[in-house]
Amino acid sequence: MTRIALVTPILPVPYDPTRGRYIYETAVALSRIAEVRVFFMQQKYPGIFRNSARSALYGVAPEGYTIDGLEMESFTYPALPLVTRAINGRVASRVLMPRLRSYNPDVALAYWVYPDGFATLQASRKLNIPCIVGALGSDIHVRSGHNELMTRRTIGGVDALLTVSEDMRGAAIKKYGAAPDRVHTIVNGFNTGVFRVRSRSAARKELGLTDDARLLIYVGRLVETKGMRELVQAYQALHGRDPRLHLVIVGDGVMRDELAALLDSAGLRGCSTMTGGLTPDQVAQWIAASDVLTLPSWSEGYPNVVVESIACGRPVVATDVGGTREIVSEHNGILIKPRDPKVLEQALGSALARDWDENAIAATLNRSWDDVAQDTLRVCQQVIELRNRASR
Repeated sequence: MTRIALVTPILPVPYDPTRGRYIYETAVALSRIAEVRVFFMQQKYPGIFRNSARSALYGVAPEGYTIDGLEMESFTYPALPLVTRAINGRVASRVLMPRLRSYNPDVALAYWVYPDGFATLQASRKLNIPCIVGALGSDIHVRSGHNELMTRRTIGGVDALLTVSEDMRGAAIKKYGAAPDRVHTIVNGFNTGVFRVRSRSAARKELGLTDDARLLIYVGRLVETKGMRELVQAYQALHGRDPRLHLVIVGDGVMRDELAALLDSAGLRGCSTMTGGLTPDQVAQWIAASDVLTLPSWSEGYPNVVVESIACGRPVVATDVGGTREIVSEHNGILIKPRDPKVLEQALGSALARDWDENAIAATLNRSWDDVAQDTLRVCQQVIELRNRASR
């Protein structure tokens, strides 16, 4: 059985159960067909700096933290916001290497290019094992300065690069000079037992909602680049024309308090719900209860919430960024340009007014996490074989 060390800084954690769900699902499915140990590697800031992270709520899972379904090691390495950015990869590598040596994998597979992919690459080279890095979205699209330099160096050194969309594959080749034959697109799947067509009326009854409500839902991190301000502006205009419209925001993030204040100042708190982070079953229930899901992001890799909404038979209004156009078509949603609340408002109005066929929407996608795992294992075995040939 192929022995895989899977390294990542992104997994579901107690304070955000939706975080890194796609990596968790991939790891669980991969564990069914290979021997996998997950190395959950997190930055740890000194106490006075723990509120300095600008794009995510800061928290560190405790040493020894585990998740059902995974064999894993959880550990940290020291860092300071911005200050240690140039050396985080090397520091992380020193912490990771003895753990990899002890596990003795056939291949290392890291998700998130820098610093974690670079750290895994450095450790793998010293241990003479092949290294694969999976890019997820902003670790390719939103890079500048030293991060861009180290991203380029990482991509240039790995045995294979995995991307979650053809758009990302093109960016890796064009922007970072990745060798085309080493870049493999493996799009995400979804949990077919959780995200499926179900009764809207029943879901609403379970959630205490009325049948005549018009439900607009957002699922994701509460950060600026997800288009949260544009969403509030668009919703304010729509609600002014249709008081039945209710906005549900599922997720957490650094904009949580600001978003609540924006809804308050617009007089929308009474017709909006902020649930915080939820489990996949809870997310699926809210999506099933909704009329339309929206994702007005500025940048994306291959947004899984869009896949999950479509799997539930619910149409999507999303921005045409990253790999979103590889998911959304005229049969299951509407694509729009980013950062334009007026365009978002118009598209949401059109989607809410249209009579969608939920079964036809759901039929446009059918890819499980087992499919993702099979594709991932295939690449792992290819790089192992290539390394073995080279050493003969």
